[in-house]
Amino acid sequence: MTPLRQKMINDMKLRRFALGTQKLYVYAVEDLAKYYHHSPDLISEEEAHVYLLYLQEEKKLEWGSCNSMAAGLNFFYKTTLKEKNIKFSIPKRKHTRKLPTIFSRSDLIKLFDATDTLRNRMILTTAYSAGLRVSEVISLKPEHIESGRKLIRVEQGKGNKDRYTLLSDKLLKDLRVYWKRYHPKEYLFYPTGNPHKPLTKNMAWKIFDKAKKRKNIM
Repeated sequence: MTPLRQKMINDMKLRRFALGTQKLYVYAVEDLAKYYHHSPDLISEEEAHVYLLYLQEEKKLEWGSCNSMAAGLNFFYKTTLKEKNIKFSIPKRKHTRKLPTIFSRSDLIKLFDATDTLRNRMILTTAYSAGLRVSEVISLKPEHIESGRKLIRVEQGKGNKDRYTLLSDKLLKDLRVYWKRYHPKEYLFYPTGNPHKPLTKNMAWKIFDKAKKRKNIM
């Protein structure tokens, strides 16, 4: 680990940042450095803006992902490098989203316990733990699970945009158990006997509905 990275991590620890926030902010700076093939402290404000535009226009990351990257760069430049006049921001969303129905913790436990196979349980736990839509969870591939960074890469999500979401320690542990039993190849979750095809949305919804009915969860 470079002294600069360690300094940034120490700066975040002093401010009691959550571990997930620390990982995302470090990733933002690391990805900026990879984009320019330079140490991040040698990258100018203008160059960093070009990088954020690249994430938005070319990589087509969602607003939330771009905003997280901008927040990470803001912290790095302002706090770690003490460049107080630098500011990175992403324009606010034009509209807000309606939140889906939220299950209580006890209902979620009942829901997961009601599944009849490890695969079905992991489909539901992955969706809820990582905040994924049905179309996103069935499209996951093994390489999308970035265990080293504790991130899940979601490709072509809503609006055909890529994004990252956090991978919890508990979910990672469960996915490793799943991996050893099912040995997924092309897709993380696949129909029985056909590892080269993803589940359909209808299959995923049936798994969800079946579990709800078993435990009488509305």
